[in-house]
Amino acid sequence: MMQYGYARVSTLGQSLDNQIQDLRDNGVLKKNIYTDKYTGTSTDRVGFQKLLDTLKSDDTLVVTKLDRLARNTREALNVLNELQDKNIKINILNLGIIDNSSIGKFTTTVLLAVAEMERDMIVNRTQEGKKYAKKHNPNYREGRRTRLTGKNKDKYPAIYEYKQSHTAEETAKAFGISVRTVFYVNSIFKDSGK
Repeated sequence: MMQYGYARVSTLGQSLDNQIQDLRDNGVLKKNIYTDKYTGTSTDRVGFQKLLDTLKSDDTLVVTKLDRLARNTREALNVLNELQDKNIKINILNLGIIDNSSIGKFTTTVLLAVAEMERDMIVNRTQEGKKYAKKHNPNYREGRRTRLTGKNKDKYPAIYEYKQSHTAEETAKAFGISVRTVFYVNSIFKDSGK
């Protein structure tokens, strides 16, 4: 009877740190935590597949939220059924233990459906906001700012120097890059001792 954890984020830029810390705070050993980061177009969950291959009868799977198990209601119900058929306990930290009773299954299905509806509403609101911004803001630009590539490393010293007397936001604006890139360039120079 082992306890395993699973943490997942939907995009490569998101952090797993909070989920991992919550799992560890609830008794899951670091070596027993499996993770995945993937984009909305990819459903290949290597970490989750390794976890499924590891779990045995009477083990417990711990996740922070129900929607971390899957991206939609159908996928989550399939995963839950598969785990319960193998006699694996499922502990959702913000809900508790998911049981295999009729009421437990009903409650889980309703919660998953509500979570999926909420995600769909967020996507719709985001799309409406973009549409409005395109129509009313002449400076609106969709997508990420241009990021410096390896071949533009000659700009790194100038960015670093400028950052010493300006904020990250001012530096990003001056060079037409993201704040994240400013911090990245700054970290390169700090790590190199320059």
